[in-house]
Amino acid sequence: MKYISKNIFSALLCVLCGKKRYIGFVFVFCSLAGQAEAVDISNIPQAEQTRIADLIFKNECNRKFECLVSWNDGEDFASLGIAHFIWFPKGSNAPFQESFPDLMRWYQQQGVAVPQALSNILQPNQPCPWQNKVDFLKPENQAQIQQLRIFLANTKEAQASFVMQRLADALPKMLAVGQSDAEKQKIEHQFNRVAASPNGWYALIDYVNFKGEGIKESERYQGKGWGLVQVLLAMDEQGDAVAAFSDAAKQVLSQRVQLSPPQRNEQRWLKGWNKRLQTYLSP
Repeated sequence: MKYISKNIFSALLCVLCGKKRYIGFVFVFCSLAGQAEAVDISNIPQAEQTRIADLIFKNECNRKFECLVSWNDGEDFASLGIAHFIWFPKGSNAPFQESFPDLMRWYQQQGVAVPQALSNILQPNQPCPWQNKVDFLKPENQAQIQQLRIFLANTKEAQASFVMQRLADALPKMLAVGQSDAEKQKIEHQFNRVAASPNGWYALIDYVNFKGEGIKESERYQGKGWGLVQVLLAMDEQGDAVAAFSDAAKQVLSQRVQLSPPQRNEQRWLKGWNKRLQTYLSP
């Protein structure tokens, strides 16, 4: 099996962020043979990083400040930041991949300081301080929630680099989990096809943060997942790669809704999900 081509990963790394403090940061990518290839990041353009981060923020929040900390109807967790990183309260058994604590660990690694007023809740391994939406909406919690929105609004660039790091980590994870050699070849091939296409990095980065890598066993309905790996495997081999990716994502998410527990009423979200997937087609 070949390494994923260095020029494609270089294209991804060129959109990570524009802050000088990130220049020189090194990502390590693993081949199927267990070897590693380090890619040095330099000359990172601010414009592309900003564009992708802004599109993700638009997809999640329509760029609304209030949406930077929210609790959506029908969900058992808070959603925070430009990519709506999810945060579980203590004792949660939600099946989805929690991401906000990982963001806080990323902040620590990058030297992003947490305001003193929020230090009591923003520790990497700390659960969400609100138990449910009713608790979240209590008047006595609103001042702290507003401070948290301000902090997240002021640290969007660190969030942008985090979401792109997640994609950088995604391919080795997907190749390492239980597929046959033929499936691994298809995953890598389709990933490369999309990445090499106009708007391809946006599609991949947005989707992996939107619906995950698809490797967590609990993120299944009746044995069927809906993450990035499932989309890559469902893609058509012919034609425009980003269009094929968007079409496959629609199929995978439609299947998710069909297989979901009826009480979750996931059909209400499908129209919005499909609208989001359409944005992948317009550079």
